[in-house]
Amino acid sequence: MRIIDFHNHYYPPEYVEALKSPASKSVVKVTYDDAGNPCVHYPGDYNILVPGHRDIDYRQRVLDEHGVSTQLLTFTTPGVHVEAPEISVPWARMVNDAFARVVRERAGRFSALATLPLNDPAASVVELERAMTSLGLPGAMVFSNVNHVALADERFEPLWRKANELRAVIYIHPTDPLGVEAMLDYWLMPLVGFLFDTTLAASKIVFSGVVERHPRIRWVLTHMGGAIPYLAERLDRGYRAFADCRAHIGRPPSEYLLRHGQLQSRRAAARARFRGRGSGPRGQRLSASNRQHPADARDDPRVRRDADDKGKNLLPERGGTPRIVRV
Repeated sequence: MRIIDFHNHYYPPEYVEALKSPASKSVVKVTYDDAGNPCVHYPGDYNILVPGHRDIDYRQRVLDEHGVSTQLLTFTTPGVHVEAPEISVPWARMVNDAFARVVRERAGRFSALATLPLNDPAASVVELERAMTSLGLPGAMVFSNVNHVALADERFEPLWRKANELRAVIYIHPTDPLGVEAMLDYWLMPLVGFLFDTTLAASKIVFSGVVERHPRIRWVLTHMGGAIPYLAERLDRGYRAFADCRAHIGRPPSEYLLRHGQLQSRRAAARARFRGRGSGPRGQRLSASNRQHPADARDDPRVRRDADDKGKNLLPERGGTPRIVRV
């Protein structure tokens, strides 16, 4: 059985070295844990760059150990868009060049989605086209907001036009949401804020007409779409009740979500249905996942503290995943 891991993150060594450089003008705070792993901080959370996040040889050995056929690489929080444009644009190119090299040198084992300098929408259009036409990547991972600006904001319309033209995969991954200051205790930002920012982003791109105007984009929502599977009927009620909710779309939101959206879930037991219809290939993108943050296991003696542990909840991909990720 072919297993594709659709949700994993990789920090190329070039990015890590750029952060560590004494000449770096990055706004990202970097510390080190007791094992010498870099830790990159952003509001409400931080990521520890364990070997599995930055050493592609190590990562491939783990995939071999657990029988994973192919892994889709993405570049995660804090992202390059938190930097000034004079940094975010070349760093996005650097990350994408590294991704393309991994895909090329390890044919069939890895695919990748581009990262974009989203704080410079015009440069993002250029970089998406370069990543897809020159580097051969199938699309991009974007964040649920860009420095607290919604993806549905009109400044991103040229990016969605280009993505539609290229038939891109656009994978929405959460980041720290607007109002993150209310989520700084109890790890509520990643535990709650992530999921609801994905929900907010997906709802706004549907209600604003982004999905309707650009039907050739293949959207993917991470973490099983946040609360979207549970709120889809409520969104439909809003469409029927409020004229504002019908201003830019001609059908109930759940129809766009069913037709265009793929939901990436962590475990088969977490499957949800859009009104009883979304449990198969049309409604979900079932995929592998693994712990990203070592804090997932920090205080739980039942779980290995090795943050590189992979393959505990792998799922076979369904539907057109191999075609989507070009493997």
